[in-house]
Amino acid sequence: MFEIREVTYLAVIVRIAIALLLGGILGLERELKSRAAGLRTYMLVSVGACMIMLANQYVYQVFEVGDPVRMGAQVVSGIGFLGAGTIIVTQKNKITGLTTAAGLWEAAAVGLCVGIGFYEAAAVGTFLAIFILTAIHRLEALVRKHSVSMELYLEVSASISIGKLVNRIRELGVKVDNVQIDKEYSIDNTVRALMLSIHPKKRVNRKLLIEQLKQLDGVIFLEDI
Repeated sequence: MFEIREVTYLAVIVRIAIALLLGGILGLERELKSRAAGLRTYMLVSVGACMIMLANQYVYQVFEVGDPVRMGAQVVSGIGFLGAGTIIVTQKNKITGLTTAAGLWEAAAVGLCVGIGFYEAAAVGTFLAIFILTAIHRLEALVRKHSVSMELYLEVSASISIGKLVNRIRELGVKVDNVQIDKEYSIDNTVRALMLSIHPKKRVNRKLLIEQLKQLDGVIFLEDI
């Protein structure tokens, strides 16, 4: 009788197929959002992790030597290089790609679970990952919308005093906590870039506040990051 927990030729095919399917489900969400690591990347990570775990179990089962989880542990630590490649710090000091990197790590975990025959954990992990990437994404956007803290990227005329600009922002009922000037950024020495951390003293309409800030003298470009 076929045992789905043992390493047999049929088990190898079934596990790799399941890893391919679950990795594809995870990657599809990223692909639909046009992320750098999409459908193919997630599939490869999941299948690769599954194959490594299968090889580990095969060596342990057939040759009766080694640690049945040693190779899997290397996948968990080694997947970091791939995740790091998806994380980008933009010129505006905005970090992107963290969710994609975490998703790749999750895909590797799913592949490892399938590879060792722990199908239940792989299925639950895939379901929860999709739930986090979709439903929780909407909740995260809602929380940010009602957040009283804001991180702003500004490009301002070099002729305007930063101190005067900060004072004008405070006159709008906004507390300025941190000002960072990008000394490496300049356009013919006429434009300066800076980052501001601000906290409105009372709940305000974020869009209205952004428009008010854009109208300040010397502000050329402003973005809420």
